[in-house]
Amino acid sequence: MKAAPGNPLSVSTKRSILACFVLLCSAAAAQVAADEDCIVTIVATVPDNTPTLYLAGNHPSLGRWKPDGIQMEGTGRERTTRFAVPMGTDLEYKFTLGSWEREALGPSGMVMPNFKVRISGNTELRHEVPSFKKEVSAYLDDWQNSGVLGRLVYWRDVASEYLGAARHVSIWLPPGYDEDLGRRYPVLYMSDGQNLFDPRIANTGTDWGVDEAVVDLVDEEAIEPIIVVGIWSTAARGREYSPWHLAPQYARFLIEELMPRVDSEFRTMTDAAHTAHMGSSMGGLLSYYLAMHHPTEFGAGGCLSTHFPLSEEVTARIMRGVDRPEKPDATPYVLRDIEGGLTVPPGTRLWFDYGTKGLDSVYGPTHDAVRQWLVQQQRIDGTDFVIRCYEEADHNEASWRERLGDPLRFLFESRAAD
Repeated sequence: MKAAPGNPLSVSTKRSILACFVLLCSAAAAQVAADEDCIVTIVATVPDNTPTLYLAGNHPSLGRWKPDGIQMEGTGRERTTRFAVPMGTDLEYKFTLGSWEREALGPSGMVMPNFKVRISGNTELRHEVPSFKKEVSAYLDDWQNSGVLGRLVYWRDVASEYLGAARHVSIWLPPGYDEDLGRRYPVLYMSDGQNLFDPRIANTGTDWGVDEAVVDLVDEEAIEPIIVVGIWSTAARGREYSPWHLAPQYARFLIEELMPRVDSEFRTMTDAAHTAHMGSSMGGLLSYYLAMHHPTEFGAGGCLSTHFPLSEEVTARIMRGVDRPEKPDATPYVLRDIEGGLTVPPGTRLWFDYGTKGLDSVYGPTHDAVRQWLVQQQRIDGTDFVIRCYEEADHNEASWRERLGDPLRFLFESRAAD
């Protein structure tokens, strides 16, 4: 745009020129960003008659780990999908038939680890998918071939007046339970029950090996045999396990509905001194909550990789179905509770731990604050509580399996002489 000779540009003309310049710059920046995106093509070869195949992964294009994140094209043995990601993206993904219960299996017949690749340009990735998980009911019917030591009993679709979706419950009875009919047993309740005993069912293809860990400790005479009750998680896992959301309702489910049924059908020791709860991550928060707020039912909590950084801000960002304040507080909930005068019930015993890799790598500061609080509460380190850091341990079932004997020993070893 050119002004007449000797006439300066008007204010409105200058504004128009500036606006055009901004638009052109924005368009150029968008084109640069687009030019930096890489096209990822993923091709999967699947068995004949495979139904609709989905790709789930950590990128928004893949639904951020929704099991039906993106539908792959094709109906024959070869399925394909294409999507764009920024240069340098660390991409992780898996194949499913629309749910985690129908996840792809590897040649060993077990769930494969995440496929991982750093995207440095247009990329084509090809995979052979030999099979998929069966319907869960097939594994429950076939529990003997899970490799479990002892006996598994499954209660299917257990409903609750206090929670939403029904869920399965796994009850593990230790070797000898069916022979020594006069013996009663301490009970360990555990969250994420699908991950505890059977690798064919476990979310990552690696179970916690709870049966092996307990049997080993019993053989060492470190603990007495225990019964383990694993409650499967649902899509509402985050809210149900959070002490600041639905954990109070979850506690009612356990205390008023599930525990009476367990006690009536199995030979349990029902006092708090012989009852504990264990979980990991959000499940660790649930164990902490139950021991802190229901000490007459749960005398101890095993809290592995406890997700203490959880805050109003984190919740608003990652948890579905919760209120989102306009300006969420970034202070971890547990620190707010401590500042508000939280106290530990007499006799309550707490195990906390975390690793140094993955999500666990950010857990140190909040666990340090909890340690200081417990000491101020005159709790004895090593007797009333433990907070332990495991070097190189990650935030996954394999890491929890590797160290499971330590919290089990803490929770139950002092009961061996009772």
